[in-house]
Amino acid sequence: MASTATNFISLTAHAQNEAAHASASVLYRALSVPKPSRKAREDGTRYLQAQLAQARDLPCDMPASPDDLHAWVNERVTHVGEQYAAYLAARKDGAPRRYFATRSHALNFIRAVAPTKLVDGSWLYGTLRYWENPDFHPLILTYLEELGDGDPAMNHVTLYKKLLATHDCDDWQTLSDEHFVQGAIQLALGYQTERFLPEVIGYNLGYEQLPLHLLISAYELNELGIDPYYFTLHVTIDNAATGHAHKAAQAVADIVAQQDDPAGFYRRVRDGYRLNDLGMSTTSVIADFDPERALVAVLQEKTAVGRNMHSDYCRFAGKTVNEWLDNPEDAGRFLSELERAGWIRRGSDPEESRFWRLINGAGAEMFGVFSPREQQLLHDWITRADGNNRGMTFRAAARVRATREAVIGRTGMHLVGADNTTSNDPAALITALSPGAHHSAQGLQATRKFSAVLRG
Repeated sequence: MASTATNFISLTAHAQNEAAHASASVLYRALSVPKPSRKAREDGTRYLQAQLAQARDLPCDMPASPDDLHAWVNERVTHVGEQYAAYLAARKDGAPRRYFATRSHALNFIRAVAPTKLVDGSWLYGTLRYWENPDFHPLILTYLEELGDGDPAMNHVTLYKKLLATHDCDDWQTLSDEHFVQGAIQLALGYQTERFLPEVIGYNLGYEQLPLHLLISAYELNELGIDPYYFTLHVTIDNAATGHAHKAAQAVADIVAQQDDPAGFYRRVRDGYRLNDLGMSTTSVIADFDPERALVAVLQEKTAVGRNMHSDYCRFAGKTVNEWLDNPEDAGRFLSELERAGWIRRGSDPEESRFWRLINGAGAEMFGVFSPREQQLLHDWITRADGNNRGMTFRAAARVRATREAVIGRTGMHLVGADNTTSNDPAALITALSPGAHHSAQGLQATRKFSAVLRG
């Protein structure tokens, strides 16, 4: 294979700066449809160029030679395993949860990372066109496994959609632009693989390494009664022995060896690896959560609808509820006034707070105004819950309910219909396996056919 280095299109400094500040969320939406427009794909090229220009200044811990990749992967896994063992030991000795102080904190995390999780594996979509080259099979098999090989119960997007819907977290579209950066990068890589092949395999290498935060997140979600399966699944399939981490390292070594300029190609692989460090990381999303700030934001969202819906019977600090809700910027002060007036009793059972009784339970005067997720946020804020509180884990609750949850029960989906796609030719099926289409009925059928041919 000839070197792809010459396919890299340079941008002027002005164009790079302009593209770097382009809206990640707008690009994300344009590329996450089943068949993105040519303009959207070209916008993705410019966006990638700009992100790469930023990423090149970041540190890179990849080995200098692809020959050392497998040893590097194994060393990382060993280090993460040691860190996780230390975490578990600390928890056993009474340490609080490290990531999620409350259930509402965990739900905020699930919602905040949705833009990335809902395009899981998309950066590898463009490798499908190389299906006849065995050196690309590790990458293609990784993509197919992200798609659950066409089984909706194992397709990562359907799994995460189910998780979002179960916990009322599927209003993620209003998140800030920074939350969409990683998803936009992944989609752009998937649609520009021919131009950015080194960056694609470098990004894949970084993304498929087992991070400590994945292990801890899964442990603490389970502890808070939230199904951790989506996360534990990634712990197992990304393993360094036979899983995606191993496949990623093997693909880099094999594809670099084919190049006319292996050293130049590998430099670009390292640039693609650095792309993983842009945008909001998992740990930054977790650290960014502030319960009171989040609660005020919820109240501000309610003002547009609620500011003319209240009587003048109750006044707080001389103002009616409608007057308080007239200006969203007053939401924080209004919350303080509710507490000062005794309508909210912090540090107590929420049932002792009049405001809580107004929104929660059958017959509540404001029933339905706050979603279950928003109620959880208010509940945790009132009780001042912290990382020491422990209840029944998700798995323990499942055992108590005597439900042996088969994987099909996690998604509520079955294999859909007969395979009635028009062709068994992998080249003809690729469009149906796009990031915006693979989780549809037709996409799932096409994935099963493509997987059968490739593995056959």
